[in-house]
Amino acid sequence: MARRKVKTISGYTLKEPHITPMAIWLLFVWVGVPILIIGGALDLLLQLTTGICSGLWCFAN
Repeated sequence: MARRKVKTISGYTLKEPHITPMAIWLLFVWVGVPILIIGGALDLLLQLTTGICSGLWCFAN
């Protein structure tokens, strides 16, 4: 990536854009949690319909 010229507004230097802890938290909540819930529900559905356990908890035993 090419470095951009430093921008100033009224003499104040603007910070470079970066990922904040809040952005990481929101990404986890909006993406991670739904994927975990859907994956767990599909594993449970598969186990109830076929009797085959495919979840990580099956390999822990």
